[in-house]
Amino acid sequence: MIVWINGAFGAGKSSTARELVGLLPHSTLYDPEATGAALRRLLPDKRLAEVEDYQDLPIWRRLVVDTAAALYAEVGGVLVVPMTLLRQEYRDEIFGGLAARRIDVRHVLLAPEETILRSRIDGRADYGDPGVDADVRRWCHDRLPPYREAAAGWLGADAHTVDNSALTVAETARAVADAVQGGLAAPCGIVQTPEPTRETLAAGVLLFDDQDRFLLVDPTYKPGWEFPGGVVEAGEPPARAGMREVAEEIGLELAAVPRLLLVDWERPRPPGFGGLRLLFDGGRIAAHDRDRLRLPGAELRAWRFVTEAEAADLLPPVRYDRLRWALRARERGTVLNLEAGVPVG
Repeated sequence: MIVWINGAFGAGKSSTARELVGLLPHSTLYDPEATGAALRRLLPDKRLAEVEDYQDLPIWRRLVVDTAAALYAEVGGVLVVPMTLLRQEYRDEIFGGLAARRIDVRHVLLAPEETILRSRIDGRADYGDPGVDADVRRWCHDRLPPYREAAAGWLGADAHTVDNSALTVAETARAVADAVQGGLAAPCGIVQTPEPTRETLAAGVLLFDDQDRFLLVDPTYKPGWEFPGGVVEAGEPPARAGMREVAEEIGLELAAVPRLLLVDWERPRPPGFGGLRLLFDGGRIAAHDRDRLRLPGAELRAWRFVTEAEAADLLPPVRYDRLRWALRARERGTVLNLEAGVPVG
């Protein structure tokens, strides 16, 4: 398993993690800060200048998953990971990637009182350079508001919280160890199918309301919104796969097999393998059916009906191009053949 210790900067994550390694049998420390430091040496300055925090780099999030999985395969046991994650989509992406490798994550939040947090931040002098240390303290203080927001929302609900305001480092580590070993810090519920090893066939379904808006869902395990649907299983008819996925994802049983709108060949983009993507017209959803839509919390965060213009801000470019042509095919009553989002033939 992985014990992920989250919290604001100054919460005591790193010192607690070092102590925790001595309490949990067969445990190893992995600090993703080392991955961020490596990227500072590997990436061009121009790319680094484009982000304020290396967590905003997709390569960092990918490497954290890959490194943790490789280290886990090498040493086994328990990985103790001290790292602040305040953006839910980044938590979902990283924990989902670990879930795809069948690695359980126990999420623990260290939550001392804010006055104590601020005092700890003010006492930091990690670099021995007054100017640099002042910048680091300012950076940490600036991230307290997003921490408060996350702790009051998704983070507080997701993680097992340990208030270490009055605890020593040793007492905090013992509280975390007891929570993990006693089952209070349970495995996170985020799920993700294993990463493909070759090209895949996927079926998506467009579902419309009485205003001709269509339904999008927000997956926990990848960035960007998506159409209801998923990978077609071996021996499964694609349209039926779309119907199955709609039932599994939002609890809606389609009465009729949906009509094909387009076939799009998605080019491989390492580490992805690409493949064929099909979009079907699932028809209109009656108002009483909309009231019964449900979401599996481990896979989907939200759903909403949107217009084509609104979808441009929600869908990644590849999926948005696919959507635009699917809507044109629906208007014309035809089926389109696309290669990498461009109609051919």
